[in-house]
Order: sequence, then structure tokens, then C-alpha cells
Amino acid sequence: MSKKKADIGLVGLAVMGENLVLNMESKGFTVAVFNRTVAKVENFVKGRGKGKNVIGCADLKELVDNLESPRKIMLMVKSGKPVDDFIEQVIPYLEAGDIVIDGGNSHFPDTVRRTEYLESKGLLFIGTGVSGGEEGALLGPSIMPGGSPEAWSAVKPIFQAISAKVADGSPCCEWVGDNGAGHYVKMVHNGIEYGDMQMICEAYNLMKNMLGMSAPEMHEVFKEWNEGELDSYLIEISRDILATEDPETGKPVVDIILDTAGQKGTGKWTSQSALDMGAPAPTIAEAVFARCLSAIKEERVAASTQLGGPTPAAVADKAGFIDDIRKALYASKICSYAQGYQMMKMAAAEFDWDLNFGEIALMWRGGCIIRARFLGDIKAAFEKNADLANLLLDDFFIQAISECQDAWRRVVSSAALNGIPVPAFSSALTYYDSYRSAVLPANLLQAQRDYFGAHTYERTDRPRGEFFHTAWTENSGSTTSSTYNA
Repeated sequence: MSKKKADIGLVGLAVMGENLVLNMESKGFTVAVFNRTVAKVENFVKGRGKGKNVIGCADLKELVDNLESPRKIMLMVKSGKPVDDFIEQVIPYLEAGDIVIDGGNSHFPDTVRRTEYLESKGLLFIGTGVSGGEEGALLGPSIMPGGSPEAWSAVKPIFQAISAKVADGSPCCEWVGDNGAGHYVKMVHNGIEYGDMQMICEAYNLMKNMLGMSAPEMHEVFKEWNEGELDSYLIEISRDILATEDPETGKPVVDIILDTAGQKGTGKWTSQSALDMGAPAPTIAEAVFARCLSAIKEERVAASTQLGGPTPAAVADKAGFIDDIRKALYASKICSYAQGYQMMKMAAAEFDWDLNFGEIALMWRGGCIIRARFLGDIKAAFEKNADLANLLLDDFFIQAISECQDAWRRVVSSAALNGIPVPAFSSALTYYDSYRSAVLPANLLQAQRDYFGAHTYERTDRPRGEFFHTAWTENSGSTTSSTYNA
């Protein structure tokens, strides 16, 4: 039997919304629910929510009327205009201090705007990333809240109760920062997820097309990898995918799935934000572009009949090459996370967010899609040095890359020589080599810019911040262009 008032209201009974309601209810909270298609409310209350502390509501006013003060309303609706529409519809029923929570994959600038807007009306707003998919929502997701700091104490008991927990019981949920910080961290999480998935696919592709391995054989490899430093949710599900047969054909399911990947846009947002800030995140961008290339299936099929390339050669030491792929995957993964953390560090400075990078690693240790053993090593790195410029400079990761580097280079070079695309592996290696280079060829690039556009340059023999121009031709003038820095 439901109590008179609910602890929280939830709008949007799709997969994530339904499962979050059941999660909250299982932790002792009463939840009021509403869905735009009201039939869904009735179906849920009479179905999965039957006999539970769930209050079905026919409209938003009824939802608000059934909430304890300060009212907490969580929106689990499609990002963009639907979020704004629901906010406008619910505002007339709210009072000062009430809290609206957006738990969808919203773009962080929208969350910045919504926080300011609701605060101007005396209300509070939280934009929170929720990661873990259907199972995570039900059993414990990773939750990354940001927005109005005053709202945190009211939602903290609920969010931390329903979130995933790590081995010592710590919740995979902590306050991230002001306005759009929570959704920004979730966006970067998704960008890293794009990179992780692409790198795993490249490892699979190398084993399939260079080593001629079957899905069951690769299942055994991923099973072994999941016992070591690559232990993670994505390796685990890849292991399981490779062992699953199609009941109709008896073939591995993975072999009958068309090679065209979809995307919802968060990887693109991550890459756009990196470009806006001048943050080097090539591996995430390459993972997005790899999905774009996969989508032009018919073009690729036509091109395959016209464009030549090498036929993969037999590999003499199969076991040795599999181990090289493992090391290349691990080293590339480290670089991808380093790029994501570098992005968050630059965003914290740009948007004045006080991000705790060790806590973010903890939030990602459980519940979320990129949960992995080595996030504990990332947390340790930032606990040791909160001002760490780049993960690659931590002693643990310096050693890890050192142990993997030769194998990583063998894999990338072998892939290139055999015509097998590994955009994430190779971009991660290029990032590593660029980051460790004291001198890059940008001096020539800057000379080119000064030659055709009088964009000026700095000199190696003068202090930083002084700019010079060369009269490269007899037509060069002394007027220089403004200096633009990415």
C-alpha cells in the first residue's frame, strides 16, 4: 500500500524510466509516476509496479500534488525540446525550492541554460548523467549529478541509495559540479565509451581477418582477457556476444549482423567540445568517424570491387600476435582515457567547475558502460596527484605503456601493411608519440601561416608571448594578422 505522499516523481516510463522507478521503490522510496501516453502509467502500475509503493498519475498536476516538499521531479524523456516542454508544463505547479531533475542524455549547454532559467524562478535544477543501460537502471547505475548545488542534499539519499556500489560499499554517485558539469562528465563518459567499443572492434577485426579466428575461438580470448588488466563490462559482453549462436542458422549471431553502426550523438558532442576547447581527443573522434564510415555500407561494397590493397599475410606466431593485440588494446585504452580526462580538465578551467577527477573515476567503477578494473588505477593516480596534467605522466601508466609499447607498434604497423583499418589503435599511438615529442613540425606550419596570411609566429630564442613576422616575398608588407589560438 502506497503512503500518502511520494518521495520523488518520475516522468517518462520508457526502459530507463521504468527500471529507475523499480530501483527506487526497492530501496524503500515511494515514487509517483507519469507518462505522456497515460495508458503506459496504467499498464506499469498494473504490471511491473503492481503491489509496490508506486503512485500512478494521470497528469502533471496530480504528480506534483502527490509529492513531499521540496518536490523532486525526475524527467526521463528524450533530450532537447521535450525536456523544455515538460519544464514549462510543470513550472506552474511548483513552489520555491522545488527541484526538477533531467536524467536524460542532454547536451551540457542546455543544462547550463536550464539551471539558470529555473533558478531565476526560485526553483532548483539538476542535470544528471545516468549510465548503465536497462540493467544498470534497475540494479544500480552510475549517476553523475550537477546543477544547482542547493538541490544536492535533497536528492543525495535517493541517488546514492539506487546507484551502483564498489567493493567497499562506496556509491558510484557524487556531486560533480555546478550547472552543466554532470552532463558534461556523462558526455565525456560516452565519448570514452565510443573509443573503448571501437578499439575492441579493432582487436576483433585483427583476430578475424589477420589470424582467421572463428567467433568461438575469439570468445576464449576475450574470456581470458577479462581475467586480467582489461577486465571490464565491454570486454565481458564482447566475450558473451562471441559465444552466442543464432537459433535459425546455427551461426554466431555476430557473423549475421550487418556491419553498420548507429549513434545517438554523444560521441559527436564530445568531439565538438574537444575542438571548441582545443583539447586533443583524436581517438574519440576517430571512433565517431569509424561509425560514420560503417554507415555508408553500399558505397564501401562498391569501392571494395574497385580499390586495391594487400591480402593479409599468414601470421607465424598466432599466440604471440594475440598477446600483442591485448597490449595494443590496453595501451590505446589508456591514451583514450587520458584524452577524456584532459578534456574534463580543460572544461573545468573554462566553465569554472571544481571537478574531482578521482571521484569521477570512482563513479565510473560500477554501474556504467565503461566500468573497468583499471579505473581504480586512475582514481589512485589522481589521489596521489590531484593536479596531474595527464594520466600518461602517472608512474603506473608510464610503466604500463612501457610494457605494451613494442607490441602496440607491431600491431599498428602490421595492420597497415596488411590493409586492415585500426583508426583507434593508430590514432592513440599517434597521440602518445605527439604528446611525448618535445618538438613537433608545427614550426613549419606556423611559417606557412605567416607566409600566406601574416599570422606571425613565436621564436625559440625569445620569450613566449612575443610574436614576429617575416617578409617572405618582395610583396610582403609589415601589417600582420591577429593571432588566433585554438
